[in-house]
Amino acid sequence: MSPKNKKHLFILDTNVLIHDPTALFRFDEHDIFLPMVVLEELDNNKKGHSEVAQNARQASRFLAELTQHVSPADIHKGIALSQRAELISGDDFKSSSGRLFFQTDADAQSLPVTFPGHKNDNDILGITLALQQDAQHPQVTLVSKDINLRIKAAAIGVNIEDYHNDQALEDVNLLYKGYETYGADFWKGHDKAVESWSEEGRTFHRIKGSVAKKWLANQFIQIKDDGDFEVVVRAADKKGAIVERINNYHKERSSVWGITARNREQNYALNLLMDPDVDFVSLVGQAGTGKTLLTLAAGLAQTLDNKIYREIIMTRVTISVGEDIGFLPGTEEEKMAPWMGALMDNMEVLTSSANESEWGKAATNDLLSSKIKIRSLNFMRGRTFLNRYIIIDEAQNLTSKQMKTMITRAGPGSKIVCLGNVAQIDTPYLTETTSGLTYVVDRFRNWEHSGHITLQRGERSRLADFASEVL
Repeated sequence: MSPKNKKHLFILDTNVLIHDPTALFRFDEHDIFLPMVVLEELDNNKKGHSEVAQNARQASRFLAELTQHVSPADIHKGIALSQRAELISGDDFKSSSGRLFFQTDADAQSLPVTFPGHKNDNDILGITLALQQDAQHPQVTLVSKDINLRIKAAAIGVNIEDYHNDQALEDVNLLYKGYETYGADFWKGHDKAVESWSEEGRTFHRIKGSVAKKWLANQFIQIKDDGDFEVVVRAADKKGAIVERINNYHKERSSVWGITARNREQNYALNLLMDPDVDFVSLVGQAGTGKTLLTLAAGLAQTLDNKIYREIIMTRVTISVGEDIGFLPGTEEEKMAPWMGALMDNMEVLTSSANESEWGKAATNDLLSSKIKIRSLNFMRGRTFLNRYIIIDEAQNLTSKQMKTMITRAGPGSKIVCLGNVAQIDTPYLTETTSGLTYVVDRFRNWEHSGHITLQRGERSRLADFASEVL
């Protein structure tokens, strides 16, 4: 175990490779060290069809490619990652110029007696201690996503870090909101001579100035002067921005499938959801902000009334809040039904009418059920959806890789809407800054065919609003 170099040496825990198999190529010029117990744990986790098993197999395939046609002596000296990174993983990892070392002997530092038993985590800690005390390695860091291992490492003075490479943002408070508000003093730094024109009943303006040229596509702008000036950005360049007056969905006569906007963020969301030129929409907000209701109302209006989409497809991650109730009988749609309580609750709101007879309600429900399909995420790989309105609920529980798999299912004429609350993540190893929902909001924010809104105010009930604030 003697990689003879002065570079920063990162020791990877198994959970890092299971979380992101490409982590092998994400440490730039630095070297990587893999204890043998990590290879054993990868081997133990490779069986099955879960994402953990798939990632364990992918990490093993990367390691097999790296060690192919390499002699034991070369493995002891360290395998140059730059020779294989481009071949294995593409252009994204050309900067991977370090070396990969495997544990080739049994050297390990004894741990304090307060670490009882023989556990894999303790073996990794012992190896890290031994490498840190080796003068040949002035900078040795253990990388793990296991919180308890990080606590134990800190207790005995081991330099340890979380795996940060998959973080879309440093702080979730920096997440793009999708809108900006300016006061009346906005015009002091901008030319008041706004150029305006109309095209096919739509009103456009050209705003020049230093702030306007930094606006993003499909970002909503509110300028509070004599009257509220609300627009959506259609294009921005070095001179300024072209903006369009937005539709007002606050009024009953402009409601969407009977739903009106109760606040400005909901109005912005409906503008995005009803815009056929916006192929991808993400809505983030706490419980009760209207994410699902607005999305379903817009989907039904464009599927049944405007005939833009053939049907609505709704899916979500099946993660229980409490104890699992076991296997569910029936078809794919019947198995998914218990997870779609939010869909059923909102459908009840959308189809309720005091003047409609019981027969009419039944006929409406039959019509809607024929246009709304419930699908499981587990069977999405390889599919292509044409002219579909696709809703991904609870998207905060998806990884960036899963999110990519889902969004790339969209064929011509389809629209994808991602809904979620990044403060309510139920899956292990994901945080607010590493969630797939945060990832797509950050990556899609300047694409001309995408839009995002962070919904702020709860509109469910005064009880729900108070609970969200104090509990």
